[in-house]
Amino acid sequence: MAGPLLTTAFLRKLDRLSLQTRRAMAGDLQGERRSPKRGSSVEFADFRPYTTGDDIRQIDWNLYARAERFYLKLFVAEEELNVHLLVDTSRSMAWGNPEKLHYARQIAATFGYIALNNLDRVNVTAFGGRPAAVSGIRGKRGAITLFEFLQRLEAGSTTNLTQFCRTYLQTARSAGPLLLCSDLFDPGWRDALRALTARPFEITIMHILSPQEIDPPIEGDIRLVDSEGGPAVEISADLDVLQRYRDTLRDWQHEIETFCSGRGIRYVPVNTAVPIEEFVFAQLRRAGIVR
Repeated sequence: MAGPLLTTAFLRKLDRLSLQTRRAMAGDLQGERRSPKRGSSVEFADFRPYTTGDDIRQIDWNLYARAERFYLKLFVAEEELNVHLLVDTSRSMAWGNPEKLHYARQIAATFGYIALNNLDRVNVTAFGGRPAAVSGIRGKRGAITLFEFLQRLEAGSTTNLTQFCRTYLQTARSAGPLLLCSDLFDPGWRDALRALTARPFEITIMHILSPQEIDPPIEGDIRLVDSEGGPAVEISADLDVLQRYRDTLRDWQHEIETFCSGRGIRYVPVNTAVPIEEFVFAQLRRAGIVR
């Protein structure tokens, strides 16, 4: 049995955090999030004229005394968010030290726990291996269900990221914050991300790479084997080749970031060498993704 995804001490620190959304989003049940709807809470939102059938208990009598017209006081409705966690379990994710898939599990566990602690609803879907999903998790006790599901995820084969995103777009019940954890090794990543923007998800991409991919510790004549079935490549890894690799990787990450920025998607490059606690409380806080 593998150890816990997140330590108890880390979970206690997460109790103080919440997910930062850039706009109000409607949910289903009462929660702790500002909604675009009007409802009942302690926070005043606006006035509107009284119409027949309205609850007279909401009439602002002080305003009536000044305007001699009936107005209702409107308050901010507080509803849950539907949080979507998408975890890439394709074969390439089962690589690196620390392993990319394990880090993706930790990120998903972190986001899911924060959402559940704030009475939001969590939906988790794994793609790339054997299809697996759990939806409608709610309440802090739901963290057990979330963690057990993530622990069971194993890397599979290849994935068609575009097809998966198009299908998810059609089947997801409600839009909301969406977190995609992937190494984006699918050449169709542009079409996949473009597909997700067809609905009003608030999308964050966690682009997960291992330190061995960011700065390969190799030299000499090497045969590279594609973990997802592509042709093998033989190279001579000298300083010039390694520098060209780093430049290409940097350009690729910049291309993804530019693509995301133009579509309102938050892009976060992830190095699995960074401890998860440092990643959350430094990088994600600085990016305004959690607060």
